[in-house]
Amino acid sequence: MLFNSHVFLLAFLPLAFGLHALVERFRPDWRLAVLVLLSLVFYGWWDIRFVPLMLASIGMNWLVMRAFLTRPVSWLIPLAIGANLLVLALFKYLNFFADLVSLLPGVTAPHLDWVLPLGISFFTFHHIMYLTDLRAGRAPAFGLVKYALYIAFFPQVLAGPLVRWSEIMHQFDERPYARPDAMERIGRGLILLVVGLSKKVLLSDPLSFQVNSVFEKAAAGSVVTMAEAWQATLGFTLQIYFDFSGYTDMALGIALLFGLVLPQNFDVPYRATSLRDFWRRWHMTLSRFLRDYLYIALGGNRRGLALQLAALFATMTLGGLWHGAGLTFVAWGAAHGLGLCAGVLWRRTGRHMPALLGWALTMSFVVLTWVLFRATSFEAALGLYKALFGQAPMGSLFRWRGLAVPAAIALIGPSAWVVVHRLPASRVLAVGLAILFTVIVLKIGDDANREFIYFQF
Repeated sequence: MLFNSHVFLLAFLPLAFGLHALVERFRPDWRLAVLVLLSLVFYGWWDIRFVPLMLASIGMNWLVMRAFLTRPVSWLIPLAIGANLLVLALFKYLNFFADLVSLLPGVTAPHLDWVLPLGISFFTFHHIMYLTDLRAGRAPAFGLVKYALYIAFFPQVLAGPLVRWSEIMHQFDERPYARPDAMERIGRGLILLVVGLSKKVLLSDPLSFQVNSVFEKAAAGSVVTMAEAWQATLGFTLQIYFDFSGYTDMALGIALLFGLVLPQNFDVPYRATSLRDFWRRWHMTLSRFLRDYLYIALGGNRRGLALQLAALFATMTLGGLWHGAGLTFVAWGAAHGLGLCAGVLWRRTGRHMPALLGWALTMSFVVLTWVLFRATSFEAALGLYKALFGQAPMGSLFRWRGLAVPAAIALIGPSAWVVVHRLPASRVLAVGLAILFTVIVLKIGDDANREFIYFQF
């Protein structure tokens, strides 16, 4: 079920919160098991066939953990990580590799139209983080229920944030509603939920109408005007930000309702003054994962400039492939890899770049590469790039008013996380949020019940 749906907001969430509160009050020893059960119900709501895969994934990785602690042979953890990646590849990348093989003359590889299990990339990366730290001696053993909740916790199982075991496992042992700040946490959780819903329903979804039509037009091979191309490119830049950061705000808010603090994932990324700064602000938990579990493993910046640049390029290219099984995603990741490499070389010159110029160059790069991310083919992307740079009719339907307010919010900030933790409690705020929530619920009942962009990854 979607966070932005009546069944979740008006049925599942209040029932789950009430059940959790009762269990926490009268049978706290059942609390984690109840959260696991609620998470499996939430996950199975999409497609009950995915639940056995989730349970098998949890069970097998937990058994690997137990086996490694009993007999720490060096090959067991790499084998388990390889098996996790193999399962991910079978569901997500099999047809992508088949298409690559089919590029060879005289070769036609068959497609297997398997349904992609939601959240498989995210829970696979959670397994990898834990197993890697276990092998390095940084992670302790956990019981099956705790480990299952770490993997399957419903606010973050579908689209993150990517949570390290060290950030959340210790919270499982707390009595969240016995804390002196329990009501404050619940209040801030509700605010984050409403703010995230507002981003999704009131900002992101309206942008999708003008964005999707233009990208579909380009995909069909039709001529896109310059005005349409800029409208769609700038629109998608804002749409994906409000869509994904809105989901994250909701995930963080819902987790707070159940007494768990998840890590922040966005920090006003469109104010970044360099590409490195952008990736420290955008999908921050993925950036940390790529840095700590891939870039450093490939050598990082410890073995000379050439290897550093190669590791950086490979990391971002693989990061692009993680986002989607398509060459346009690979190209998007590779472009960001080249951009980050250019940043490394620039910093080595010791020269200073004015912040305004750095912001302008960074935003131009980010906006233009979003075309590769959104386009369904290189042909569609090329058609849009031609239109963006004047190789198409000018057009006259640039709707700047629809972009102005979202752009101002995205650029001026601050992040929802900062705002929520600075707002003082007041009746006026409570009434305002209640009214806003009511408007959103009515809007959802009207026409706003769109899936989140990152669900496809």
